[in-house]
Formats: sequence, structure tokens, C-alpha cells
Amino acid sequence: MNLGIYLTRAARSWPDTPALVSGPRSWTFAELEADANRLASALLARGLRPGDAVASLAWNRGELVVVEFALYKAGLARVPINARLGRSEIAHILASSQAKVVLYDAAHREEASAALDSLGARDEDNAGVPVVPVVPAIPAVPAGPVVPVVFDGPTADAELAYETLLETGGNAPIRTDVALDDTAVLNYTSGSTGLLKAAVQTVGNRLANMRKQLMGDPRPRPDTRYLVVGPVTHAAGMPLLACVFAGTTVHLLPAWDPDAFLATIERERINATFVVPVMLTMLVAHQQTADYDLSSLTDLRVGGAPISPARLREAVAAFGPIVGQGYGLAETTSVVLSISAAEIARAIEDDPELLQSCGRPEYDSEVRVVDGQGREVAPGRVGEIVVRGADCVREYWRAPELTAETIRDGWVHTGDLAWMREDGYVFIVDRKKDMIISGGYNIYSSEVETVLYDHPSVLEACVVGVPDPRWGEAVKAVVVLRSPAEPETAAEDLAAELIEFCAGRLDRLKKPRSIDFVLMLPLNRNGKIDRKAVRETYWAGAERRVN
Repeated sequence: MNLGIYLTRAARSWPDTPALVSGPRSWTFAELEADANRLASALLARGLRPGDAVASLAWNRGELVVVEFALYKAGLARVPINARLGRSEIAHILASSQAKVVLYDAAHREEASAALDSLGARDEDNAGVPVVPVVPAIPAVPAGPVVPVVFDGPTADAELAYETLLETGGNAPIRTDVALDDTAVLNYTSGSTGLLKAAVQTVGNRLANMRKQLMGDPRPRPDTRYLVVGPVTHAAGMPLLACVFAGTTVHLLPAWDPDAFLATIERERINATFVVPVMLTMLVAHQQTADYDLSSLTDLRVGGAPISPARLREAVAAFGPIVGQGYGLAETTSVVLSISAAEIARAIEDDPELLQSCGRPEYDSEVRVVDGQGREVAPGRVGEIVVRGADCVREYWRAPELTAETIRDGWVHTGDLAWMREDGYVFIVDRKKDMIISGGYNIYSSEVETVLYDHPSVLEACVVGVPDPRWGEAVKAVVVLRSPAEPETAAEDLAAELIEFCAGRLDRLKKPRSIDFVLMLPLNRNGKIDRKAVRETYWAGAERRVN
């Protein structure tokens, strides 16, 4: 088995069709196949063996797609590093994964070099002497030197130019047979301990993801043009394998910019794309959105974080009935719950509760809502979402205790609290760790946020628990207004108005006790509202993190 065969097949079927467009560069399927074969053979010629890890660190660029398919072909494990991480986290990933090669762009040269230097892992002469990386909380294990490869710009000492590496490879198709249980991707995500953890996505997991993408509606086709605006190494890039299988043209933007996003849809006649809720909020608030011809767009997917019903209504009003939503995580490889654009459009008309749902199970995914003992709860009762299926990972990399805690009897325990309706729709209410406990009463932040988003003055909202001497925690809302900040007295009046607005729609115990107005909410490295950072503002210096 080898996932690279689908690119080889596409190159035979559509050799001259554009496969990938990234800025001024483009690759036909034949050219993408040739570059992937050259890179795969070059890496194998340097002594890498199937199962070895290769890391990448760069903003969106076409070479990252070449790297992905080259590693599939060579049977190597891909280690995509979030381009927003700091050098200590980069060092952690390189040491943990025992990467043999790291490819990066000029913008990340300083961070990559510092990370390699901190490990003593730089291959100064591209020959190599074994070293032992030392990073706190990572067991020291023998590791070979790391070959630094830079995509662009002049090379510094010990660096190898990407184009030079390509020149050492051959054009003959590479197909290294691997097993379905072999590692395809080490997907590093944040953990409750503060250390990054890697979900081990196997070849079989990635194959299951591809099948699920191809079973979707709408699904990738030869005439589809898919736009990637989020990191291609993460959720936005998950459809890549299916796109190649189907002959779809993929367009990459280097970074998120609303005007560049809208202009690309208009110019390239984009059909499908994926955004996170923060991006969608910016688009519906962007005054120029209506000035662009977006008639080609037929599939606008949103995911990565909960989205309010108010935003979904605004998105459908702005883009038409083409907005679908999905739920998944690194541990499930694929989307496991989804709600289609048609279902969202129907919900706007006659089932408003459904707008709060992230959908029903996708295809062969099994999804349950369970109590603390793992027993399935009755419809309408809140429990934890657990998932089982061919795309669910079996383990975390070198973390047996975390694996045992999260993956039990084949079920991935997501840490998300939700309830299921009689007809199978799932409604997420909160993360376990984000639930507010006030006077012994459980309050779900997302429930309060949903109401706040219905107020016409609110653009964004984040609800957290803050210290309270009487109740332990009190509900605090941090709000971004649609219009610029008001004078202090007016802000006080608006805060009181919002509190009463919530009190009129929620149990009064759930209403915010106070509201702070900010110009913007902090975002994490994945472009989601950083609830932890918001909460930390109010808990810094507290003797206990909960009361």
C-alpha cells in the first residue's frame, strides 16, 4: 500500500491539468508527480528509511504539497509544524519526533536554526554524527543529526537548498510499500499539560479520510477549484489527498487576508473552500464582501471551533445557502460530525435549534455521548462525545499514559461535552475544562455566547469563569462590539443591557455577572479565540485556579 499512487494515477489521467497554484507558481499533475518523485528519491538516497520522520515549517506554499506527496511515496512520516510556534516548541517537536530532515522557508530560518542549535542536532556538514537531544519532559533517546533544508533565499552555513536537494533525485515513480498501520503523520496539538502531543495518524487513517472526503456532497471533482487559506499542513489541507484522487485544482494563499481571499474566489472562479469561525466573522463584517463576484462558490465549509446561530444566518445571507459545518479533531483525522448547507438552510426556515448543532455522524464514524463511566446517555442528557472509526488514531506518539486516558476500548474520548437529539443531531455545549461551576451549578460558556451573538451590537464574544469569593466562579463575558468603543458611561449602559438581554433568554443563574469590552479577542495559533488566554487575564495571581 502507498498513498502516493493516487498522485501517479492523477498524473496519468490529467497530466496537463493544473493540480496546484500557489502565488506565481503552478504545477500540473505531471509536474507535481515529477517533483514528488524527485524529492522522495533524494531523501531515500540520503539514507532515510521508511518510517523515518521529516518535519516542515513554513507559511503556505506549493512546496509543502510536494513534500506531503513525496513523503507518502517514500513511506516517511510527515511532521507538520505549525508556522506560528516558537523556537522552544519547534525544538520540542524535532526532538520528540526524531526528525531526520527539517524543511523551512526563509521566514522561519531564525526559529529553525535556534531550535536546532538548542538540541545540538544540526548536521553541520550534511554527513552527521549521532547526538542526543535534550528537551524538558522528553525522554532522551539517541537521534541522528537533522538536515536543514531551506525552500527559498540564499543558504546559510550547513543549510541545503531545496532545489539542490531536488536535483539529486530521479524522475522515476517512487512507491515504497507500507502497511495500513504505519505512521503517515505525527500531528502535534496542544495538550492540557501545556506540552504539545502528537496524534499518530496512520496510512489507514489517512486513507479513511480520503474515502470520506470522496463520499461527501458536494465532493471533489475534476472541474472543482478548492481554495486553501488556513494552514495547508493542518485542517484546511485535509482534503488534499481526495483532491488529487479526483483531479481537483488546489489554490493556496500564503496567509489569511479577507480581500485576497475574496479576490481569489472571483478571479479563479473558486468552487469550494474551508474557513474557521473567526474568518467567517471577519467576512460577514467586511464591508467590501458584497462587491466581489462570488457566484462560482458552491461549498463554503466552516469548522475548527463552535459558531453561533447568528453568524450562520449572516453567512447564509451573505453567501447564499452554501454554508456547511463540520466537527473533527487531530485524533479523528477526519470530520466525524457534519451538517450540510441544505440542512442549515432548512434550519433557518423552520428548525432554529438545529443551528446550534454540529451535525450527525459522518458515514462510517460511530459517535456516542457517554457519562463518566462510558455509558451512553439518553437523548437530551449532557455527556462526553466519544468516537470510533477507521480514521480514529490508536495512540499518541511516545505517550502511553495519555493514550490510555484518551483512547479507551477503541473509542476516542474528545473532552467535548454535548447532548444528542432524538434524530441523531449532536449539540456541543462546552469543553470539559471550560465549564464554569458557579455555586455548584454547571454553566456552559457556549450557551451564554450563543445568546450574546444574537444581540445586534456584538461582533465576537468569549465567556469565561472568573474568581468570585461567594460563588467560586462568576460568569464573565468579554465582548468585541461591531462599532468602535463607546464612551465609558455608554459602555456601562450597554453592559447592563447585554446582561439583561441574556437574563431574558437564559436561566438567570447563567447570565454574565459582568462584561468587559475589548477591541479584539486573542487568537491561538490555529486562528481560534483563545479562551485560555482570556481566562488567564482574570485568574493571574489567584491562589487557586478554581474556587
